Amino acid sequence: MSEREFDTLLTKGGFFEAPRWHDGSWYISDFYHHRVLSVAESGSVSVELEVEGQPSGLGWLPDGSMLCVSMKDHKVLRKHPDGSVTVHASLGQYCGGPLNDMVVDSKGNAWVGDFGFELMSMADPKPTNLVRVGPDGDASVAATDMLFPNGMVITDDERTLIVGETLGCRYSAFDIEEDGTLTNRRVFAQLAPTPSLGSFLEVLPKVTVGPDGCCMDANGNIWMADAIGGRVVLISEGAKVLDEIKAPDGLGFFACMLGGEDGRTLAICAAPDFLESNRMKSDDALVLTVKVEVPHGGRP
Repeated sequence: MSEREFDTLLTKGGFFEAPRWHDGSWYISDFYHHRVLSVAESGSVSVELEVEGQPSGLGWLPDGSMLCVSMKDHKVLRKHPDGSVTVHASLGQYCGGPLNDMVVDSKGNAWVGDFGFELMSMADPKPTNLVRVGPDGDASVAATDMLFPNGMVITDDERTLIVGETLGCRYSAFDIEEDGTLTNRRVFAQLAPTPSLGSFLEVLPKVTVGPDGCCMDANGNIWMADAIGGRVVLISEGAKVLDEIKAPDGLGFFACMLGGEDGRTLAICAAPDFLESNRMKSDDALVLTVKVEVPHGGRP
């Protein structure tokens, strides 16, 4: 386990998620303040997008448009280079719960996951879909029977998609075909036993490692936030733990991303908990940063 000093990138959030490094700035969604922020290297903060439906996953199309998941109305929004905002895709027919994280490749294909059930009302967990949204906004089911698809990465060669399944305690990998379809599903890393599905109160205690927001480094390993364990962990294929950074007392870690000019700054979204009833009333979420040895790789 690494002992590193944290710096603070951003404060006074409701619940920060989906950090990204893009064109020299950090971009971060704040669920409960309903906005996407950017943070320049100078530290100046700007509001990039207001999202009433609650923002989450972020990505960019080849023309520079920013895509943003709008969780509660099951949409992917598109902020065009001229600043106008349109609906890129409506995905309600594919979702069992709020939309969640997203990753976008260099062609403009986006893969989007959803909770599969209403987490905050403690509904019974159910499998759900992973959805592909093409560059023109057309949508189709890319994979089924996903257990809370969450943070995702695409390898440098853009031939493999790796998806964290929070309730599966695992990462699943897929081959990406030329047309954007996914094949050859397999386990990339089994972090803990996958619980059998049942009621919310039966399943949640059995989720002992909860992969949340994540990123890839240049060695093909994955930095993941463990939403259950209050830490970020660097794992290799096969689930070997290569490094671990624990959250400060009183905080959990829920997403992370490598960025900065040298790609070696790990930005980590931190909050006391992930409960909507608590986070909507608070502004104590943070984004912390630490330096790591191996720089960013892959996407996002």
